[in-house]
Amino acid sequence: MYGMTAVSAFAPAQRPISGMLWMLLAGLCFVGVTGVVRYLGTTLPAAQSAFIRFAWGVVFLIPALLPILRQGLPKGSVPLFLGRGVVHTGAVIFWFYAMARIPVAEVTAIGYLNPVLVTLGAVVFFGERLAWRRVAAVGVAAVGALIVLRPGLRAVTDGHLAQLCAAVLFAGSYLFANQLSRMVGAGTVVAMLSLTVTLGLAPLAWAVWVPVSLTQAGWLALVAGFATAGHYAMTRAFRAAPLSVTQPVTFLQLIWATALGALAFGEPVDPYVIVGGAVIIGAISYITWREARVLRAAVSPAVVAET
Repeated sequence: MYGMTAVSAFAPAQRPISGMLWMLLAGLCFVGVTGVVRYLGTTLPAAQSAFIRFAWGVVFLIPALLPILRQGLPKGSVPLFLGRGVVHTGAVIFWFYAMARIPVAEVTAIGYLNPVLVTLGAVVFFGERLAWRRVAAVGVAAVGALIVLRPGLRAVTDGHLAQLCAAVLFAGSYLFANQLSRMVGAGTVVAMLSLTVTLGLAPLAWAVWVPVSLTQAGWLALVAGFATAGHYAMTRAFRAAPLSVTQPVTFLQLIWATALGALAFGEPVDPYVIVGGAVIIGAISYITWREARVLRAAVSPAVVAET
């Protein structure tokens, strides 16, 4: 989330090792999510799989949701929550669709475009300045995406296009979260996301509903558990260390996803995906490091004056 990321990125790096370990755990959890969804494949429609996963998430978050709903939401926040729910609903449908059709590593690598798209969205919708260094980093990330996709050299499938759409919509969701984070706490943002996305997915899932076995429902409950644990671990990582420390660790998620795809699903290891993913992560890490330096330079005089 753009606003939350900005705050976390400039927090004092008091426990960098702890932050890196929490980010490692988050990456493993998210690889677990992709692995289970890949395992389920196309046995369930994307909208139905996503609905069941988020419905489990609502079950897990009931203790947090009930007090939020009883207390009520701040004025002006409801349209933002609903808007984010609509955008995120589309994002998860595209993601589930892509995950069942293209290799795990490719889904992960393309997903790395998310922070870059958030940066561009902040410029378009919030009027933030895009310095030439950030422009260059965005261009490098785009090159990384082209290395992964290699249009013209191989077929770009509907699964690849779905994951690109998912990345764009997830970025939009994070921009909504940026605004909401100024009005409510992080727990409320997460809990309301699960509720609104579940409601948004319900009619879409009903339209394509097929019988669900207890085994499939159980696997999707595991997906919800992995996702919840991953977001918790990521939050702990952000609190322990700035993004300039934890961001490069996310590249290991691509390594694990590649290993999972090769060992569990017999997907060939594609060196272009590894290289492209590394290029994207490098660009994101540079943007994060550069923004941290700029903010430190701006804050330092104020700190000296107060001292």
